[in-house]
Amino acid sequence: MRAYRDRYANLFHGGRNVVLIGISNDAPEELASWLHDEDFPFLFASDLANQGQTYAAFGGTPRDNDMAGSRAVIVIDPEGRIAGVIPEFNQVDPAAYEELGAIIDEVTPEPEDEGGG
Repeated sequence: MRAYRDRYANLFHGGRNVVLIGISNDAPEELASWLHDEDFPFLFASDLANQGQTYAAFGGTPRDNDMAGSRAVIVIDPEGRIAGVIPEFNQVDPAAYEELGAIIDEVTPEPEDEGGG
């Protein structure tokens, strides 16, 4: 997730009106500590106690064991709607960032250059 954090400004167009939620089966205390220690600019949610219900509430389909996929990612658009669900975000795979970037580009396109040139 560090690589993810470090690419945040580029991927999220500076964080413009997009909310990202990473959902995992990690304990809430672990996620809170990690979020604080690493200064991530997005949210984490634990599905450990909810047995997949948190992930399902965002449109994800829990695995056979009723848990969220490995670090599922939910993208919320500027109007507060679910723009995308990535069931298993592989932070070391460049293709994962391409998929995430495509979702974000769809809901928050880069502003046109107002300089006219």
